[in-house]
Amino acid sequence: MYDMFIVHHCLIYALNAFFGHSRLRLIRRGVHSRSVPLHFHPRCLLYSRVSRLFISNGLLDSVTGVPLTVKQCLLLVSAGSLSHFFLDHLFEENGHSTVYTWILGTGWWKGHAPVNPDAVVVVGFLCGCLIIGFIRINRMKGERNIRKQSGNSVKLLITIASMYCMWCASQIYLVDPPRPAVGEEADLGVILFLAVYFFLPHSLCIMSMNPPEPERLPL
Repeated sequence: MYDMFIVHHCLIYALNAFFGHSRLRLIRRGVHSRSVPLHFHPRCLLYSRVSRLFISNGLLDSVTGVPLTVKQCLLLVSAGSLSHFFLDHLFEENGHSTVYTWILGTGWWKGHAPVNPDAVVVVGFLCGCLIIGFIRINRMKGERNIRKQSGNSVKLLITIASMYCMWCASQIYLVDPPRPAVGEEADLGVILFLAVYFFLPHSLCIMSMNPPEPERLPL
C-alpha cells in the first residue's frame, strides 16, 4: 500500500488552515502571534484522540483503520497554521504588513534598476548548474531509482536556491551602497516567503502521510 493522505489528514489540516491562530483568539485571548505559536502539543493530543474515537465508532473511515499519531497531528497543525499565515501576511493590514513590506523592499528601487554584468554571470552560472545537475541526476543510464532521483533533485533545488538567496542578500545588505541583485525583482523576499509559507507546509503534509505497509510475499 502506498503512502496515503486520508480524510483524517485533510480534516485536521483544513481546520487549522481555516481557523489559524488569528481566529482562535475569539476562543482564547492572548494566543494570537505572528510567530509560530507554542501551544501545539495539547491540540495534537486532542486531534489524535478524536481520530481514534472516529475510527473506533465508525464515524470516519481511515482506509487503513489506524488513527493519526500525535506526531502526524503536530505536522498537520503546523502545516495548516503556516498556510493560514500565507494569506494573513498578504491580505491583512491593507497590504502594509511588515512581512509584505519586506518582500517588496527586497526588489523595489527608486528610478530604473540596471542589470549589472556580474549579476548576469552569477545567474547564468546558477542556471547552468541547475540544468546540468538535473540532466546528471535523471539521465537515462543504469538502474533507475525514482526515490533517490527525487531526493537528489530536491537537494539540488535547495542548494541552488540557497546560493541565489545568498547572492541577493549580499547585494542588498552587504554592498554599500546597496544595489539591485537582479533588476527590480523582489526575488529574495519572494523565494524565502514561498519557502516558509508554501513549500514547507506541503512538505509537512507529505511527512504526515501514513507509511506504506510492507508487501506480503505470496505463500
